Amino acid sequence: MENNKTPEFPKRKQLRLPEYDYSLSGAYFVTVCVHKRKHLFGEIVFDGPLVGAHLCVRPNRADLLITKWLKEMENKYSGVFIDTICIMPDHVHFIVLKTGAHAGAPLPEMIKWFKTQTTNDYIKGVKNGQFPAFDKHLWQRGYFEHVIRNDIDFYEKRKYISENPIRWAIKAKNGQR
Repeated sequence: MENNKTPEFPKRKQLRLPEYDYSLSGAYFVTVCVHKRKHLFGEIVFDGPLVGAHLCVRPNRADLLITKWLKEMENKYSGVFIDTICIMPDHVHFIVLKTGAHAGAPLPEMIKWFKTQTTNDYIKGVKNGQFPAFDKHLWQRGYFEHVIRNDIDFYEKRKYISENPIRWAIKAKNGQR
């Protein structure tokens, strides 16, 4: 049997819109997940029935680190504003608004910068005993993004972000987490 063919690897799903210029002005819904979905950023606790669900962060305060670098993104990249943030135990959701005639850096560059800064800062926290250790990478490779196309889409993404802790709590209560 002849074995000179190159093995075929599964193709990764293309997450970006083909031919879309991610340096353009606009609104972008972004989700970045922790490597292996490890719970490093807190836990969801709820007060009584799920009505009062909220994110209760462990004393390691990793939420402050994440928020710090998202807000610093506004300083690093001109015309960028972080509209909405939700830090979950194993992922982060946020909306990036890019304004101006030419909004500058493409979104993938901005997310790469965010992941680098948070990883470096998190490593310092691990060395100081503030944060739990992680296995090889803080973040999963890539990220999810959605180009927000209109006001209704914008409203739906904000709603999704704000209701995320409640959905998490419902799944946990039903034994799905």
